[in-house]
Order: sequence, then structure tokens, then C-alpha cells
Amino acid sequence: MTGKNFASDNITGVAREIMARLVAENDGACLPYGDDAYTKAVEVAFNKTFETDVSVMLVSTGTAANALALACSCPPYGTVFCHNEAHIEREEGGAVEHLAGGARLVPLAGADAKLDAGSLDAAIRAYLPSAHFFRPAAVSITQATEFGTVYSLAEIRAIADVAHGHDLKLHMDGARFANAVASQDCSAAEMSWKAGVDVLSFGATKNGAMAAESVVFFDRSLLAGAAELRKRAGMLWSKHRFLAVQWDAYLADGLWLRLAKSANDRARALGDALATLQSAELAHPVQANEVFVRLPDAALDRLEADGFEFYRYGGGLIRLVASFATTETDVAALLASLKACLN
Repeated sequence: MTGKNFASDNITGVAREIMARLVAENDGACLPYGDDAYTKAVEVAFNKTFETDVSVMLVSTGTAANALALACSCPPYGTVFCHNEAHIEREEGGAVEHLAGGARLVPLAGADAKLDAGSLDAAIRAYLPSAHFFRPAAVSITQATEFGTVYSLAEIRAIADVAHGHDLKLHMDGARFANAVASQDCSAAEMSWKAGVDVLSFGATKNGAMAAESVVFFDRSLLAGAAELRKRAGMLWSKHRFLAVQWDAYLADGLWLRLAKSANDRARALGDALATLQSAELAHPVQANEVFVRLPDAALDRLEADGFEFYRYGGGLIRLVASFATTETDVAALLASLKACLN
């Protein structure tokens, strides 16, 4: 239960189905470092989910997944083009640059936290082929974005065409990949490799796992040195089965999509209701499980006094996040408190 906390989808506990698997598989012994039957089984589950043979590396944080994926995609003298609101640019403490040995992030502007294919093409072309310049190497997009918007399949393909046209790799930061797939009502394959994504950071922690992220390689050429990088960066778990078990439960019987759809439905219901209030202004379309809205400061003070939690960005702008555990009752309580203040 999230109750009155709409600050993030990281505030929840673990989905019952995943916790039950962790408890059930806690007894007994098995080989460490991914040489166990659980890891072998979940690799098959990834292949089934993405409808192709993939190579996957399990890690425990989204920062680790992004840093590993991009370090495999970009040399130390290379650049990664991303949105200026991207998590890798604003909130990962230089992890990508560190693991990639000095690679540079090139942040670009774009409406609703999304890169535009035309602007991306122009930015890449501005780098001259010279030893005096960093070499363009990769593009990173976030799906769903930091503003809760979602790239359409056509938008992903357009960005992939630009990246591949310049011989760059395309990385997708999918901390909320499940929410994006549920939003677009498409398959995991359609939103990833079929759209031109070369490597995906596929997250589960925000959507019901305890600590389970993954790097899914569609382009096998990126695997060179990946295992060594994961170990050197301290990302290889000894008790690896507990990562694998979480993923096995997450992918089984479509649990990952059911949890994401529930979160999306709560966010959209909240966004739809806020859109009807005269004093509320949605800052971005509500397409996944995040709602960005501007409200009078007095209303925000009232919500906080009533015990609701959320992030403030200044100027009346706040972020409200629904999770797999957010209920219709939670949403109704927040709206009731807000309407009482506005009325």
C-alpha cells in the first residue's frame, strides 16, 4: 500500500508474487555468480519476452544498468547524446562517464523530455571527424521519460535511423520500460529491437521488484568486455539466484505488464481528474505512471498538511507518481483533499 505517498514508485514494498518466490527459493544451496539453474531459466524467459535470442546481464540498480550498457556502447573518447533531463545526465553522479573511462554526455533539448530525430541529426553532424574532437558513439533515450511521456514506436524508429545512419548505437533507459509498453499496448520486442534499439536497460525495481535491473543486449557486438566491466565495477552478485528469481517471477504470466498497467491506470485517472480543475494545469501529457501538474502553493501546503507526499519543483509544479500498489482509494483521497482546498 502506498497510502498518501505519491513521491515515487521507489517507495513501495515488493510485489507479493515476487516476494513469495524469494521466500520459496531461499532454502538450499546453488552455485554463485550466475552459474545457477535459476539464472539459466530466466535467460530463457527473457528470450521468450523479447521474441528473440538475447544476451542479458542482471544487476541490482538502474544506475549500474545504464552505466554498463553505455560503457559497452561508447569508448573513452566517445560521446553519448541524450536529453538534458535524462537520468544519466542529471542524477547518476557521473556513473556513465566513470565506467566508460571518460566518455562525454551531450545533453540536448526537446519537448516533454523527448529527443527529436531532426535535432539529434544536426547535433551529431556538428562533430567533425577529427582527433581533436570526441567521437559520436551512442544515443540514449529514456522510456518512459523523466516527465512521464512515452516515445511512440515511430519516434523510436526515427531516432534509431538517425543513430544507425551515423554508425552510432541506440541505448534505451527502460527503468519504466514496463509502463511504456503497457501505455503503447505493444510488445516488448516492438518497443526494443524491432524499433532499432541495440541495448536496453530493463528495470523491475520501480514496478514491484526488490532490487532487480537488467542489461539486455540485442546487438551481440556490444558484449566484448561486458562481463569484465560488470565484475570490475562491482555489479556481479555472488548470490545471483536472488536476482534471477525476482526476474523469473516478474516475467512469468505477464506479471510485469499487469503491475505496470495498474500504475498507469491510477496515474491517468488522477491526470484526468486534475484536468477538470480550474486551478490545476497539467505540465505534460500523462502517458505512463507520472503526473506533472501546477497547483497553487496554498493547495500544495494543504496537501502536505493532510499527509500527502510528492516532489516540488518550484513555481507550483509537482510530480505525482502512481505505483503498482497505488489504489483507487489512494487517488480518491488525494483528489478529495485537493478539492476541499480549492473550493
